[in-house]
Amino acid sequence: MSKAEAKEATIRQLYTELNKYCGSAEYDKALKVANKIITLDGSEWKAAKCKLVCLLQNGKFEEVLKFLDRGTSIPDTTFEKAYSEYRLNRAEDAFRTIQAVAGSPGASVEQWAALAPNLKELLAQVLYRLERYDECFELYRSIIKNTHDDYDDERRTNMSAVAANRCIVAGANGDQTQLPENSYELAYNAGCALAGRQQYGEAERKLRTSEKMCREALEEDGATEEDIIDEITIIKVQLAYCLQMQGRVKEASALYADALRHKTNDAALTAVVSNNLVVINRDQNVFDSRKKMKVATSEQAEQKLTSCQRKTIAFNNCLLAYFASPAECGLLATRLAVAHPELEFQSLLIRVAQLARDKKYREAIELLEAYAQKLPRERTVELLQVRFAIVQLQLVAGNRKAAIETLEALGDARYRPGVVSALVTLHLGLDNKQAASEILKSAVDWYKRQKGGISDADLSDMWRQAASFHLRGGEPATAAKSLEELLRTHPNDMKLLAQLVIAYAQFDPAKAQQASKRLPALETLTTVSEIDALEATNWMMIAKAVKRKQPLPGGGASGGGARGTGADQSPGAGTPAEQRRQKRKKRKGKLPKNYDASAQPDPERWLPRYERTGYRKKRDRRVKEVIKGSQGTASGQADQYDMSKVYNQAKQSPATPGAGGSAQHEQTAAAAAATRQLPRKNQHKKKKGKH
Repeated sequence: MSKAEAKEATIRQLYTELNKYCGSAEYDKALKVANKIITLDGSEWKAAKCKLVCLLQNGKFEEVLKFLDRGTSIPDTTFEKAYSEYRLNRAEDAFRTIQAVAGSPGASVEQWAALAPNLKELLAQVLYRLERYDECFELYRSIIKNTHDDYDDERRTNMSAVAANRCIVAGANGDQTQLPENSYELAYNAGCALAGRQQYGEAERKLRTSEKMCREALEEDGATEEDIIDEITIIKVQLAYCLQMQGRVKEASALYADALRHKTNDAALTAVVSNNLVVINRDQNVFDSRKKMKVATSEQAEQKLTSCQRKTIAFNNCLLAYFASPAECGLLATRLAVAHPELEFQSLLIRVAQLARDKKYREAIELLEAYAQKLPRERTVELLQVRFAIVQLQLVAGNRKAAIETLEALGDARYRPGVVSALVTLHLGLDNKQAASEILKSAVDWYKRQKGGISDADLSDMWRQAASFHLRGGEPATAAKSLEELLRTHPNDMKLLAQLVIAYAQFDPAKAQQASKRLPALETLTTVSEIDALEATNWMMIAKAVKRKQPLPGGGASGGGARGTGADQSPGAGTPAEQRRQKRKKRKGKLPKNYDASAQPDPERWLPRYERTGYRKKRDRRVKEVIKGSQGTASGQADQYDMSKVYNQAKQSPATPGAGGSAQHEQTAAAAAATRQLPRKNQHKKKKGKH
């Protein structure tokens, strides 16, 4: 046998081993056999293809790209290369690799239809990773329409995930695409779409349904409880977000804590949970928040987060640094502006707030002024926000005049009701009523000149404020002009007409008389019963006093009225109600059962029990014997040192001869007086603690 024949026989034998290992999914052994075949013959592209498959199955994507860069004899390696780039988080490179096959750098969905099925599926995943959700949605719709196999449910699930992300990006104006919800994944994506449209109540109900469906489906498949919890955790985290946005923070915190306690392997999910807990903590538990934010900003998590999630976490990290680490706050705010230019103004506000907290108001205002100069005039909303921030800083610094100058420099925006109100308040705070009046006059004149773009509410509010101010300020003629404008838009408002009559009466009585004719008659406004009720009501008295002030039944009047001479009206005879009141008798007080009227009452009956003569304090049974006297004295000798016994003996000594009963009574009274004083001193004197 020649060398060529022996080589060919060896290659055939190696292919047999390769098929066996690939069939049993032993990719490490298959890879070794494929390398042997390629070493014997580099043109064996089937062995090279098997090598690529083995590397992909083992997750060695860097080696795949290196092998392809060296050049191979494989006819088409677009899928393997693009898939490796996708798995290495190089979505842009993967997209360019697929675009090169499509033949145009700006390929559309119609041009992508000519791609191989596996490339179209991969392209849809790449577009999703690039957050090009509109193109991804249309591509999935095309794939589902033209493909029918066992993976239709997975494609519909992916399509619903794309639709949910479209809603999250668009916010309340998100797409209203209706998708089926016959699986827990589809129900979950529908809940995410509702949350993206800020319909958190509906999203909560949908997510709870998804959780129930998930548990039932996995239990039917025989999954373990741990696997079920793994799958349900992401649903619970989304549910917690909906609860948090509804203000149910305690429920949300409990669900977030459960998710972290479970220790899921999803780095993106852990980052989202950590960030949301930091938001709930705000400026409390700063040390715990810093640990959680470190998890949320890890490199492993950032690779799997969307750009919206990364931006939100970066912004929250700056806010946390504002409370926890002022020195780090400025650096993080600068990085935020560089990484996310759309958040440049927000990052500037964080730096300004930090300077204001350090009372460096001038530096903060200079930063805002420099930023305002860079903004184009078309960005009016942002310019107004900057100016209002400057005004707030000036007011915090106590510089009202500078704040007034800043507001008056806003151009036509200074005639907005809120700005006018602020200017009037500031001028009145400086006791400059004339300037406040001029502000209102100019605002009213400006509104009169504006024919469009001003709402009726703004006009009415402005004229009401101007009329009230000028009436209080003694300028009825100016107030009447504002009230006239208001009556044109509200002709049936009688309150405005009454105010106008009051204004006219102060400078033009004829106009006041003429305008008052349009007021309704008094009889149409009130009734006799209403007048009587108002007269009978005394708003400055309590309810009992009001009852006493009301007239008695039967029409009798109190006080000195005319009296008749009939026999019925004798002195002392009043109204029937008064007679009934006089007939009432007082009830006799109840006496004790063993009451003896002849016995002398106890003189100590009004004293507290502990101050009476016969009071004995209850003995504590836990103490067997109280030892009194110096330490070491025998118990028998304690009586001579017990001063309370000496006092009692003196108190119980017989009365002085010749004193009789009166002396005995005086002794009793004296003993009672002593009893009132001595025990109070002995028993209630507080011991001073040692300082």
